[in-house]
Amino acid sequence: MSSYHYTSETPAEVKDAKGLHLITQNTPNGQAVQIFLEELKDVYGTEWTTSVIDISTNVQKSDWFLRLDPNGRIPVLVDNTQSPPFAVHETSAELFYLLKFADKQDKFGFADDLERNQALQWTFFWHGSGAPYQGQVNHFSRAAPEKIPYAINRFRNETLRVFGVLEIHLSGKYSGEPREYLAGNGKGKYSVADVKTWPWVKNWERSGFTKEEVSAFPHLLKWVDRIAERPAVQRGIGEAYTKKTI
Repeated sequence: MSSYHYTSETPAEVKDAKGLHLITQNTPNGQAVQIFLEELKDVYGTEWTTSVIDISTNVQKSDWFLRLDPNGRIPVLVDNTQSPPFAVHETSAELFYLLKFADKQDKFGFADDLERNQALQWTFFWHGSGAPYQGQVNHFSRAAPEKIPYAINRFRNETLRVFGVLEIHLSGKYSGEPREYLAGNGKGKYSVADVKTWPWVKNWERSGFTKEEVSAFPHLLKWVDRIAERPAVQRGIGEAYTKKTI
């Protein structure tokens, strides 16, 4: 192993890992990569090891972690088949890394350049708009020591707005054809764009939205249910990722 990534403080289960190793916690961002690895396992038999951390302890601010991800956020994917080991941070970048190196048949991506760009568009949309807005709803509604109505209302409204964008797209309001998935021609194909977006949207109730509010997004709710039925998705948010190992 290269000292560029690993130090004496690096936990043994990270330092001694072979192949792909995921450092994660069972949050929406962590779940996206967890789900994708589980999907790849079903198709290709992809193998990896996992370290589950507790970000409330700030272990992700430790020197050994910051060497892998200077941003100090989960998840982090380390590819130990590269020399030196190659660390990937940012959930969306990790999904596209796995798409490139582990999904040789583009089961969750697209060979067509325009369809591939659709997947990039919707992944970037959620990465840049949906996740930050909904994350701030969660923070100001639940974690902030002071409940600031302006902040709560702003981020609630923005999250509902991006839910509405997804609804427009999935409903086929302007294309004339309802869609089942975010990217791909016609009804679309289940892809990394869905994997990135779903773990957040499925938590609408936990984020404090009412059934009445989300009833305005029927196609989005059907999309949530459609993806939830996948065995790899169920495993990717399941018990295997709930027990701290570091």
